[in-house]
Amino acid sequence: MRIAVLYAYPPEPDGLSLQGHLLYRGLKDIGVEVMPCHYSPSFQKQWVFDAFRPEVAIGIGCWTYVPDIVLSPQNHNIIPAPWLVADGWVANYQKILSDLPLVFVTSRWVKETYARDGVDVKNFRVLPIGFDPAEMRPIPRSNPRVKKLREMLGVAEHEKMILTIGGDVTSKGAQEMFKALAEIDKEFKDWKYVLKHWDCESAEIHGREEDALIEELGLDRGKIIYLSGAFSHDFMPWLLAACDIYAAPSRLEGFGMIQMEAEACGRPVISINVGGPADTIIHGQTGFLAEVGETVQLTEEWAYEHMGFEADHKIKFDQPKVFAYRARISDLVKYTKQLLLDDKLRSEMGRRAYEHAMANFQYKDVARRALKMIEENIKI
Repeated sequence: MRIAVLYAYPPEPDGLSLQGHLLYRGLKDIGVEVMPCHYSPSFQKQWVFDAFRPEVAIGIGCWTYVPDIVLSPQNHNIIPAPWLVADGWVANYQKILSDLPLVFVTSRWVKETYARDGVDVKNFRVLPIGFDPAEMRPIPRSNPRVKKLREMLGVAEHEKMILTIGGDVTSKGAQEMFKALAEIDKEFKDWKYVLKHWDCESAEIHGREEDALIEELGLDRGKIIYLSGAFSHDFMPWLLAACDIYAAPSRLEGFGMIQMEAEACGRPVISINVGGPADTIIHGQTGFLAEVGETVQLTEEWAYEHMGFEADHKIKFDQPKVFAYRARISDLVKYTKQLLLDDKLRSEMGRRAYEHAMANFQYKDVARRALKMIEENIKI
């Protein structure tokens, strides 16, 4: 069987590109004849379709990518098996997705989101994102490079470092963590909170909100360290090794790749009991899942031409749709405090997190699962 994997290729340091690249590598490593290619129209994509002639094309993206990862392969008599994430709702292409023989999704919540918005998900199968254990692995705190990294961040030996990483950190639950830390700081002072984000519009907008909230809560700004810009993926295990706790009670998370990678690096994770984290974190064993404290529901939303519509317009919903979640602050206070105060618990959870990641998310195993589902659901 020949398979094309359509994603942002050559690989870029973002989640969707890494998701596709690890699948490509996994399929290649297990002996599948596979070719990577950027999903957008190009001379190379045309060559892959016409010369390599794959039977199946696995395209990485959400429903807005349908023209490039579903319709484009179909126009070349190639069976598409998209691997979808969710961005809060599904406004178009419901019938096209419903008619496919196989659709991969990154979590049960993604599948539920597509079903909620009118897609027949009978042929949807959950396929988690993988990681490379040679890259994402536990690194001892005693490693001099880890020590130097903490020193550069201004984290003292006796202080506990909490880490959040995202395109913007508010979407990963940073504002909820600020509120929790304001309570924790009344009893436990030896913490630093490191937040790594991209230089992007959402980070700038939410950054103003974060700044106002830090002021309102009276948090010591010396305990909060921001890192910005694009870091290479092979730097991430070092940054994760420097932290004691990875915290990301995300407001909307279809999988949570960096959370799973934090587990692979032997770090306990604090997240939220909804979306992708509910599939990847075992509450009380590999981390903690705060319950949902509140939701953001919308009764209407804009649909745009780039979503496959003839013109921009508003869609009014018959029933309000949940577009975001907020973790319960009291849960974040409880769980964060437990991990900050109990070195043994933190160590044991980190060990179990690593074992859980190794047992369930290695990229070659994910590729084998994908291939098995293709063989079971697609007639070539």
